[in-house]
Amino acid sequence: MRLLLDTHIWFWLFSEAGRLGKRVRDQLTNPANEIWVSPISSWEIGMLNARGRIRISGDLDSWVGRASQGTREAPLTHEIAQLAAQLSMHRDPADRFLVATAKVLDLILVTADEKLLGLGEIRTLANR
Repeated sequence: MRLLLDTHIWFWLFSEAGRLGKRVRDQLTNPANEIWVSPISSWEIGMLNARGRIRISGDLDSWVGRASQGTREAPLTHEIAQLAAQLSMHRDPADRFLVATAKVLDLILVTADEKLLGLGEIRTLANR
């Protein structure tokens, strides 16, 4: 499977692994699966950390470097940006970019966000 990590899943994987469900943990550790991370998630992690909503260990560059090892970086293309603007969903810009990325690149979005799980626009893997 080709799995795109929602920002909170990526953060939990490296900072709060106990919050990941067994099925998600199994898929994330399966060497047959590709793990993808969007640069939008790096931006969102930085914003959340700066606002004190999360705490990362060390500086942002080091955390992103460690957390990105073994993953594929999803491109941020004009096609993805245009689709993100056209999606009929809630206004969260990070979510819009992640959904558009999953759709354009045919990735499965791994998330615990009920709003994204119920979209029907993309394939998802629920954190359960």
